[in-house]
Amino acid sequence: MPAESVAPPAVATDDQRGRLVRRVVTVLALAAVLPVLYLPGLNHNFLDLKIYMSAMDWWRAGHPLYDYVQPDRVQGELYFTYPPFSALLLWPFGLLKLGATVAIFTLLTVLALVVTTRWLVEPVIARHGLPRVFTLTVAVLLVFAVESTRETITFGQINMLLVVLILADLLFAVPGGKRWGGVGVGLATALKLFPGIFIVYLLVTRQWRAAVVASVTAAAATLLAAAVAPRASWRFWTHELWATDRVGRPDYTGNQSLFGLLNRLTVPEEPSRLLWLALVALVAGYGLWRAARAARSGDALTGLALTGLVGSLVSPITWTHHIYWFIPAVVVLVDAALDAGRGTAEERRLRWWLFVLAAVTTAAVSYGVLSFQDWGVAPVRTDSPAEFLFRNEYVLLALLLVVTLPVRRAPLRG
Repeated sequence: MPAESVAPPAVATDDQRGRLVRRVVTVLALAAVLPVLYLPGLNHNFLDLKIYMSAMDWWRAGHPLYDYVQPDRVQGELYFTYPPFSALLLWPFGLLKLGATVAIFTLLTVLALVVTTRWLVEPVIARHGLPRVFTLTVAVLLVFAVESTRETITFGQINMLLVVLILADLLFAVPGGKRWGGVGVGLATALKLFPGIFIVYLLVTRQWRAAVVASVTAAAATLLAAAVAPRASWRFWTHELWATDRVGRPDYTGNQSLFGLLNRLTVPEEPSRLLWLALVALVAGYGLWRAARAARSGDALTGLALTGLVGSLVSPITWTHHIYWFIPAVVVLVDAALDAGRGTAEERRLRWWLFVLAAVTTAAVSYGVLSFQDWGVAPVRTDSPAEFLFRNEYVLLALLLVVTLPVRRAPLRG
């Protein structure tokens, strides 16, 4: 008898069409949420960028740079507080119309967010065979949803320039053994002191050459600024750097550091400096020890994510727009969850726990601590467990991640 023809299984057209529809709906839903998340921040109206540009105008008119001050209803008085090297970078933008400067800063921030998200996510896509365009699109939309991103854009901050320099250095140049590895971290440190924690990371991970290059670069940039603006440089390094009253109220909810948490418990009194220093030593010691373990395992992303979280915790002032480091931490959690086995009950529990922690972290940093809360203007002591949790959300979440962020068996590669 002639063989009966067998129709090929009806694959895939319906499945592919359904998958495409689900992906489009997901992307559109995420995109539709973004305007709602950005709406509360519109009242910032690029305040920080306007302060930078006003300070540049003030300086150009012959006034001392660090005398510039602007009243603020929450912080009282806002000064120009960045190192002189940052002022050299910002000075040319003061020659432009404000609208052009706002457009340039916003465009550069958007480009930096897209590029850095691609750096973080593409290795995960390659390792796990994920759909590239869909995964990248979702990742970018989620990064734009995060409160630190929203605050960076709506205040007109320079944070993403620092992130680009740090990630390029610690994901590519340093692991790749490039002779210029460390330059990015050094430049970022000269622009804003917070990235100096990554020089400490290079030291504790015994990446001596990169640590030296970073230190020399930071020093060279600082000396260049001193040559161009000697008076401003002398004043900054001898006085303004140590004048903690210039950087804002430490008890304000936007300050998501250990020092901010302690201040919110004791205001109007100051917290014990000895207690704060003890907590700083404990968190920095443990967090950098874990970061060093990650680096020795070849897991550069976990190492720098841990270091960034440690830096945000131990800095006296860490505004919400500074804390980019939850983003690479979520990438680490998702990658580790995808990598976790599905066989034993223990492996399934680990996989579930990692996905839950990634989801909770993403939800928490997207809702944020400031955007949808009115914490008032006057200093108010934290006086209930619920308020303690809400007002210190990033501090507590960062502490949790410093302890639990996994070092992956198969690290990401750029």
